[in-house]
Amino acid sequence: MDEKTVLQRIVERRHVKFVDSVDSWEEAVRLSCEPLVETGYTAPDYYKQIVDCVKKYGPYMVFDHYVAMPHTQENAVGAYKTAVGFMRVKNIVDFGTDEDGEKKEAKLFFPLVAVNPEEHLENMQQLMEIFMNEPLLDALMEADTPEDILRAEAEHPPMEDDF
Repeated sequence: MDEKTVLQRIVERRHVKFVDSVDSWEEAVRLSCEPLVETGYTAPDYYKQIVDCVKKYGPYMVFDHYVAMPHTQENAVGAYKTAVGFMRVKNIVDFGTDEDGEKKEAKLFFPLVAVNPEEHLENMQQLMEIFMNEPLLDALMEADTPEDILRAEAEHPPMEDDF
Protein backbone atom coordinates (compact mmCIF):
# COMPACT_ATOMS: atom_id res chain seq x y z
CA MET A 1 0.00 0.00 0.00
CA ASP A 2 0.95 3.62 -0.44
CA GLU A 3 3.08 4.92 2.45
CA LYS A 4 1.70 8.44 2.08
CA THR A 5 -1.18 9.68 4.19
CA VAL A 6 -4.52 10.40 2.63
CA LEU A 7 -3.92 14.15 3.06
CA GLN A 8 -0.51 13.88 1.35
CA ARG A 9 -2.12 12.03 -1.57
CA ILE A 10 -4.89 14.65 -1.81
CA VAL A 11 -2.32 17.46 -2.05
CA GLU A 12 0.01 15.55 -4.39
CA ARG A 13 -2.85 14.83 -6.80
CA ARG A 14 -4.11 18.44 -6.64
CA HIS A 15 -7.49 17.29 -5.33
CA VAL A 16 -7.92 20.46 -3.26
CA LYS A 17 -10.24 23.43 -3.41
CA PHE A 18 -10.70 26.46 -1.17
CA VAL A 19 -13.99 28.32 -1.35
CA ASP A 20 -15.27 31.31 0.61
CA SER A 21 -18.97 30.59 0.27
CA VAL A 22 -21.55 28.54 -1.60
CA ASP A 23 -25.25 29.10 -2.20
CA SER A 24 -26.39 25.53 -1.45
CA TRP A 25 -25.22 22.13 -0.31
CA GLU A 26 -25.72 20.89 -3.87
CA GLU A 27 -23.24 23.51 -5.12
CA ALA A 28 -20.82 22.50 -2.37
CA VAL A 29 -20.97 18.85 -3.45
CA ARG A 30 -20.41 19.84 -7.10
CA LEU A 31 -17.47 22.11 -6.26
CA SER A 32 -15.88 19.53 -3.95
CA CYS A 33 -15.83 17.03 -6.83
CA GLU A 34 -14.35 19.46 -9.39
CA PRO A 35 -10.68 18.64 -8.66
CA LEU A 36 -11.49 14.93 -9.10
CA VAL A 37 -13.05 15.72 -12.48
CA GLU A 38 -10.17 17.99 -13.57
CA THR A 39 -7.61 15.25 -12.89
CA GLY A 40 -9.59 12.47 -14.60
CA TYR A 41 -10.72 10.55 -11.52
CA THR A 42 -14.45 11.06 -12.16
CA ALA A 43 -16.87 12.07 -14.87
CA PRO A 44 -18.16 15.68 -14.83
CA ASP A 45 -21.63 14.60 -13.69
CA TYR A 46 -20.44 12.17 -10.99
CA TYR A 47 -21.50 14.65 -8.29
CA LYS A 48 -25.15 14.39 -9.43
CA GLN A 49 -25.31 10.82 -8.10
CA ILE A 50 -24.17 12.08 -4.69
CA VAL A 51 -26.80 14.85 -4.73
CA ASP A 52 -29.47 12.30 -5.69
CA CYS A 53 -28.42 10.01 -2.81
CA VAL A 54 -28.62 12.86 -0.28
CA LYS A 55 -32.07 13.78 -1.58
CA LYS A 56 -33.13 10.11 -1.31
CA TYR A 57 -31.46 9.11 1.98
CA GLY A 58 -30.91 12.41 3.80
CA PRO A 59 -27.60 14.00 4.86
CA TYR A 60 -25.94 10.66 5.70
CA MET A 61 -22.52 12.00 4.69
CA VAL A 62 -22.38 14.90 7.18
CA PHE A 63 -20.62 14.18 10.47
CA ASP A 64 -19.85 16.07 13.65
CA HIS A 65 -17.39 18.94 13.68
CA TYR A 66 -18.57 20.38 10.31
CA VAL A 67 -17.24 17.47 8.23
CA ALA A 68 -18.89 16.06 5.10
CA MET A 69 -17.77 13.05 3.10
CA PRO A 70 -19.61 13.27 -0.23
CA HIS A 71 -19.93 9.86 -1.78
CA THR A 72 -22.60 7.78 -3.40
CA GLN A 73 -24.06 4.59 -2.00
CA GLU A 74 -25.21 3.51 -5.43
CA ASN A 75 -23.08 1.81 -8.08
CA ALA A 76 -21.26 4.93 -9.19
CA VAL A 77 -21.17 5.60 -12.90
CA GLY A 78 -18.26 7.78 -13.93
CA ALA A 79 -15.89 6.69 -11.16
CA TYR A 80 -12.58 6.08 -12.95
CA LYS A 81 -9.96 5.89 -10.16
CA THR A 82 -10.05 5.62 -6.37
CA ALA A 83 -9.30 8.90 -4.61
CA VAL A 84 -10.29 11.40 -1.96
CA GLY A 85 -10.59 15.15 -2.40
CA PHE A 86 -10.56 18.06 0.03
CA MET A 87 -12.51 21.30 0.02
CA ARG A 88 -12.67 23.96 2.72
CA VAL A 89 -15.61 26.37 2.69
CA LYS A 90 -15.39 29.40 4.98
CA ASN A 91 -19.12 29.70 5.54
CA ILE A 92 -21.24 26.92 7.01
CA VAL A 93 -23.01 24.77 4.43
CA ASP A 94 -26.49 23.75 5.64
CA PHE A 95 -27.63 20.25 4.69
CA GLY A 96 -30.86 20.52 6.70
CA THR A 97 -31.68 17.99 9.40
CA ASP A 98 -31.42 14.22 9.55
CA GLU A 99 -34.22 11.81 10.47
CA ASP A 100 -33.55 12.47 14.17
CA GLY A 101 -33.98 16.22 13.70
CA GLU A 102 -30.26 16.88 14.17
CA LYS A 103 -28.94 19.85 12.17
CA LYS A 104 -26.32 18.82 9.61
CA GLU A 105 -23.74 21.44 8.62
CA ALA A 106 -20.30 21.27 7.01
CA LYS A 107 -17.23 23.36 6.22
CA LEU A 108 -14.79 20.57 5.35
CA PHE A 109 -15.57 18.26 2.44
CA PHE A 110 -13.78 15.00 1.66
CA PRO A 111 -15.40 13.69 -1.55
CA LEU A 112 -14.75 10.01 -2.28
CA VAL A 113 -14.56 8.12 -5.53
CA ALA A 114 -13.87 4.39 -5.46
CA VAL A 115 -13.09 1.66 -7.96
CA ASN A 116 -10.50 -0.25 -5.88
CA PRO A 117 -11.98 -1.71 -2.66
CA GLU A 118 -8.63 -2.02 -0.83
CA GLU A 119 -7.56 1.56 -1.58
CA HIS A 120 -11.05 2.77 -0.71
CA LEU A 121 -10.93 0.99 2.66
CA GLU A 122 -7.49 2.44 3.41
CA ASN A 123 -8.77 5.94 2.54
CA MET A 124 -11.83 5.46 4.76
CA GLN A 125 -9.72 4.29 7.71
CA GLN A 126 -7.38 7.29 7.39
CA LEU A 127 -10.34 9.67 7.05
CA MET A 128 -11.92 8.30 10.23
CA GLU A 129 -8.64 9.01 12.06
CA ILE A 130 -8.77 12.58 10.73
CA PHE A 131 -12.45 12.99 11.71
CA MET A 132 -11.63 11.99 15.31
CA ASN A 133 -8.71 14.45 15.49
CA GLU A 134 -10.47 17.71 16.42
CA PRO A 135 -7.27 19.84 16.58
CA LEU A 136 -6.45 18.71 13.02
CA LEU A 137 -10.00 19.47 11.84
CA ASP A 138 -9.82 22.92 13.44
CA ALA A 139 -6.52 23.59 11.66
CA LEU A 140 -7.91 22.32 8.34
CA MET A 141 -10.82 24.77 8.67
CA GLU A 142 -8.26 27.57 8.60
CA ALA A 143 -6.37 26.18 5.58
CA ASP A 144 -6.07 28.43 2.53
CA THR A 145 -3.38 26.55 0.57
CA PRO A 146 -2.28 22.94 -0.02
CA GLU A 147 0.76 23.72 2.14
CA ASP A 148 -1.59 24.66 5.01
CA ILE A 149 -3.13 21.18 4.80
CA LEU A 150 0.26 19.47 5.09
CA ARG A 151 1.33 21.83 7.89
CA ALA A 152 -1.90 21.09 9.81
CA GLU A 153 -1.29 17.35 9.51
CA ALA A 154 2.35 17.72 10.63
CA GLU A 155 1.29 19.77 13.66
CA HIS A 156 -1.63 17.50 14.58
CA PRO A 157 -0.70 13.95 13.51
CA PRO A 158 -3.35 11.26 13.87
CA MET A 159 -2.99 8.85 16.75
CA GLU A 160 -1.07 5.74 15.75
CA ASP A 161 -3.19 2.60 15.89
CA ASP A 162 -1.67 -0.46 17.52
CA PHE A 163 -1.97 -3.32 15.05
